[in-house]
Amino acid sequence: MLIDGRRTRTIRPVANGAVEIIDQTRLPHEVAIVTLATLEDFVRAIADMQVRGAPLIGVTAAFGLALALRADPSDQGLASAAARLATTRPTAVNLAWALRRVTEAVRPLSPSGRADAAFSEAIAITEEDVAACRAIGEHGATLIAAAARQQSGAPVNILTHCNAGWLATVDWGTALAPIYVAAERGIDVHVWVDETRPRNQGAALTAFELGQQGVAHTIIADNVGGHLMQHGMVDLCLVGADRVTRVGDAANKIGTYLKALAARDNGVPFHVAAPISTIDWKLSDGVAEIAIEERDSREVTYMTGRTADGAIAEVLIAAPGSAAANYAFDVTPARLITGFITERGTSPPGELAARWAADAFTARAATAGVTGENAEC
Repeated sequence: MLIDGRRTRTIRPVANGAVEIIDQTRLPHEVAIVTLATLEDFVRAIADMQVRGAPLIGVTAAFGLALALRADPSDQGLASAAARLATTRPTAVNLAWALRRVTEAVRPLSPSGRADAAFSEAIAITEEDVAACRAIGEHGATLIAAAARQQSGAPVNILTHCNAGWLATVDWGTALAPIYVAAERGIDVHVWVDETRPRNQGAALTAFELGQQGVAHTIIADNVGGHLMQHGMVDLCLVGADRVTRVGDAANKIGTYLKALAARDNGVPFHVAAPISTIDWKLSDGVAEIAIEERDSREVTYMTGRTADGAIAEVLIAAPGSAAANYAFDVTPARLITGFITERGTSPPGELAARWAADAFTARAATAGVTGENAEC
């Protein structure tokens, strides 16, 4: 997508197995490009959320494993590097899925050929992600077009939570891809952007990329969404997901569940956009079985921003000495979700397995045993 009018991706290979990424912890105040050239660089980038979003985490981990194999392509080196990367973020299924996919691709090979093969597989995952996100955009844009036909010329108002745009993937995004495709087609769209505390990915990242694309948007506090829905100011909700069960429960950024409850109470369609690789076919109860990441409480008690003199500063916003809990995700039960938008099309939650579990792409992920309990790869 665009930054300052130039086509840009979140990650791109450079020399000797290294990659360049956009450091998302410094957005929207600074567009900083960082090189990841060691395994620990990749681990830190994922854990510290220099890269974030389930698809991009998976792609980054794939490149990290490929780079690690340049230093040690042995069976032990492969297992050790995969395990090190797998510990970084527990909730997003794409991390373990991508590591497993690279591992399965290189394990039968002699050590001398593993690094190049792993790099090729990482490139393949990258390009598949771009194609999948564009396809999600195409399928989702039909829902927005249908809403537009009911608006009598008024903009389609879409509420989104967190950042599921191109910054969360390699390009295009998941929940924002339909918005970008709709805008390409001349559909009048306006996006309500939840700030998404505590890391403010909505206010910082979603608003940044929507602005760069020229899409009309308004940042709102996290608790405003229900009010907007009560007053008919939201036509549909579009969110992403980090892990989806086979029955359609979806884990996404904390606060998503509350938006789904408000949407159901007000008759607002609530759609989840995610690639099929985000579906964990071994799980059937998202609330009970999906591991929820708990992050540093400092993310709740401090906030980073730009001061009046232009400096970037971190400030304490909480009462000194108070404890803080920082649950990073929650699970929206399938009963609250209108439908899923994937690269293969749209589906109500109850038909996910019937439509796509036998798909060759899906079956590869399912038979690899990619779940939180197998994240050691």
